[in-house]
Amino acid sequence: MGGVHKAHPLFLIDASIYIFQSHFSAYVQCTNRKDQDLSALYGFIQFLLQFLRRAQPVLAAIAHDESLFCGFRHALCSDYKSNRELPDDNLRMQLEACHLIGEIFGFASYRSRVYEADDIIGTIASQIRNTKSANNPNEPRQIQIVSRDKDLAQLLVTDGDCLWDFSANKRRFRLHIEEEFGVSAEQLPDFLGLAGDVADCISGIPGIGAVKAGHLLRKFGTLDEIYRNLDAVAQMKIRGAGRLATVLEENRDTAELSRKLATIVCEVGDTDECFGKVSLSDLSVHTPDLDELRSFLVEYSFGPRESSEIVKQAAQLIKDSSEQAV
Repeated sequence: MGGVHKAHPLFLIDASIYIFQSHFSAYVQCTNRKDQDLSALYGFIQFLLQFLRRAQPVLAAIAHDESLFCGFRHALCSDYKSNRELPDDNLRMQLEACHLIGEIFGFASYRSRVYEADDIIGTIASQIRNTKSANNPNEPRQIQIVSRDKDLAQLLVTDGDCLWDFSANKRRFRLHIEEEFGVSAEQLPDFLGLAGDVADCISGIPGIGAVKAGHLLRKFGTLDEIYRNLDAVAQMKIRGAGRLATVLEENRDTAELSRKLATIVCEVGDTDECFGKVSLSDLSVHTPDLDELRSFLVEYSFGPRESSEIVKQAAQLIKDSSEQAV
């Protein structure tokens, strides 16, 4: 009643998680009238409809990945994400459609050939984080990153920020990250610089796994401090401490490269990248455009049953939004 209104949270959606979840799922099957597979696109549409219904976002953006094998990290290290495959023609068509459907549903939608979705999310979050709410200028704006990717946890700056695994309806805050990895959210790039990340082909230092990386960072705080104190590392009361200091010294370049690969970019000065400079007004979520949606469904040859179902859900969202606004 007379309480202080909280600033609307900013939702930043990691699109690839939900696109590929549908693409590889045995439970999401959709083909169009031309018998082309649309499972990834159909699943992503259903995710967006559910997200709009459950979260009722005021501020949000979608970040897409388009930089596989051509981004700046691959230029630094050819092995980076070398375990991935480029999409075939059908999946490439669906990925393009996923970018378009986000905009039709009223979201700001961003992609880059140089930066990954993580960097887009990090850059937008960094710009918006200190934007003050008119109702409560002293309260930092909450960032909710819609993803289950652990790498994005390094962007959880305040105790209110979270990673939201939408499918599992599980939110992880800074406290949960520290409990899971034994280091703080901001230490994750240094942690991965030491321990590596098999999923992204980031090597880390041979023989230093998660346990030793955690020990080192809890004692010294950062990778740079570890290297400034190699003599002290050799005296640590952990197994193989003497050899550990030697291994660290011999693999310093590898550790620093691994950290760089694992660090999310939070500032982009390239004026060609439209996500590099955004305002709150750019991130306002608008109601779905039903006319554009119908044209889209025709263009991608969705069948009548799927088309009717999607339009019906979108129309209900618009109706619900109008009723709440009254």
